[in-house]
Formats: sequence, structure tokens, C-alpha cells
Amino acid sequence: MIGAMIGPYALTPSQIVAVLGGDRSDPQAVTVLWNIRLPRVLAAAVVGAALAAAGAAYQTVFRNPLVSPDILGVSAGAGFGAVLGILLGLPVMAIQILGFVTGLTTVAIVLGLTLALRGTGQVLVMVLCGIAIGALAGAGISLVKLLADPDQQLPAITFWLMGSLAGIKRPDIGAALPALLIGLAPLIALRWRIGLLAMGDDEARAMGIDATRLRLLVIACATLMTAAAVSMAGVIGWIGLMVPHMARLLTGPRFDRLLPASILIGAGFMVLVDTSARSIATIEVPLGILTAVLGAPIFVFLLARGAKSWSE
Repeated sequence: MIGAMIGPYALTPSQIVAVLGGDRSDPQAVTVLWNIRLPRVLAAAVVGAALAAAGAAYQTVFRNPLVSPDILGVSAGAGFGAVLGILLGLPVMAIQILGFVTGLTTVAIVLGLTLALRGTGQVLVMVLCGIAIGALAGAGISLVKLLADPDQQLPAITFWLMGSLAGIKRPDIGAALPALLIGLAPLIALRWRIGLLAMGDDEARAMGIDATRLRLLVIACATLMTAAAVSMAGVIGWIGLMVPHMARLLTGPRFDRLLPASILIGAGFMVLVDTSARSIATIEVPLGILTAVLGAPIFVFLLARGAKSWSE
């Protein structure tokens, strides 16, 4: 409700209730609520939930609380595709699709390299490959920024890379929602088995779990959600790293409890950040800046508090 009320054109609770109830006597309120405010609030909730769920999944399968959804280069890959689309002058929907495809392609390359190298520490090799490919995608982004028109394309590229939901429309949410649901459904259905991965591969296999196959499935699902979220909202950091820690303080490390808590907290936190982005200044503040400003102190506080250890 608060997210729908606040903005350049403020809406009262009575106006929102009236419009939702079918009242069309205030055309401006109807337009603002249905075409601008509600799609943006819904998009913020969806993006926050997706990034938080992906972060919780990555931290569990890698058994590392410092892992975030972009550890395998998906954010950098999606960012490269999107800025390339802006350079080529593609429409918004095509830019989102290109970012989504390149994000998935980046992780596919990482997984392919991991299988080809067949290192003794497969998880470590995967992370190192992700860092390398992510750095390569980052270099591609820098090259595109160098080639972009400094008056029109470069500002658009810079603003997109900092994260924003300013231009979100209902069709954008509809295009990204299937990928988000496809990625989230297996995580919810297999949340008890996924939780066993935090005990180690040997313990998981002793309980009848194919650890390698399950880990690849979780990575694929989390990557799918992250790529869809990045293609819709741009690169937004800290959500996938910080929110699972906030949820873990409430639920403990059990993944079957951590996942739904992360989804709810991530959705609410992202709506709060987006509402602040369009209300604290005369111009809209990029989401990536606000998540960093809010996320870094909160994350340090959570680390200092240490109410629940990772191994509990």
C-alpha cells in the first residue's frame, strides 16, 4: 500500500481502494495506479524475491555465506547483452531478451569450462571460471561504453547498469515472470533435499541424494531467476548477498525455512528501496546506489551481531 501511495503524484489510501474497487471518476489516479505505480511495485517485489531466493540457493549449494547470485558471472553477462542492445538501438523488449540470453549463456560457458577442466575441487574451479568469465563480460561492457554515443547512448547505458525500474511496464513483468516461476518452482519443490547439500556431498550421497546433479539443477534455477531479474531491472547488488543473512537470523540455516523467508524479505525490502528511490530526491536515484548505501551497513551489522552462526 505504501509503495502505491508514494511518488511524484501522491495517492491516498481512499483513492487506491476506490480505484481497485472499480471507481473511474478520477482518470489521473486510475492511470497512475494501474499503468505506473502497481506495475512498478509488483516488479520491485518480483525482482527482490528472485534475487534473494537465488542468493539463498547459491549460499547453500556452495556452502559459503559470502556468495551472491552473480558469483558465476550472470549479472555481468546479462549487463553486457543489455548494453550491447542499447548500443545497437534495439527496442526495450529486445534489450531485455538479449540481456536474459547473454546472462544464461555466460553461466553455460562457466559450467562448460568447469566440466572440461575437471579439477579436483569442482566447486572451486566453477567459482574461478565464473570470476574469469565475469571479468571478460565486464571488459565487454567497458568496450561498449567506449563505443557508445556520449550524448544519448552512454547515459542510458550508465543508468541501466546502476539499476532502475523507472520504465517498467506490465508487458515487461509478463515477459520475465515465466522464467522466474520456472526457476523458483524446483527450488521450492526440492527445498528439503537442497538443504542437505549444506552438510557436504558425502553426507548428501549417504542419504540418497545425487549431489552433483542437484547442485547443477539449483545453479541453473538460480541463474535463470537472476538473469530474468537483471534483464528487467538492471544490475542491482547486495540483495542476493544480504537478504539471506537477514532471513537466517529469523529462521536459522535450514533451507526449507530460509527460502520462503528470503523471498518475503527480499520482496518487501526491494519495494522499500524502490519507493525510496523515487521519493527521496527530485530526480530518481538508481536502485544500485541505494541497495549499496543501505546494504553495506546492514551487512556489517549482521556480521558483527553474529546471532546465528553458519554452522548452527
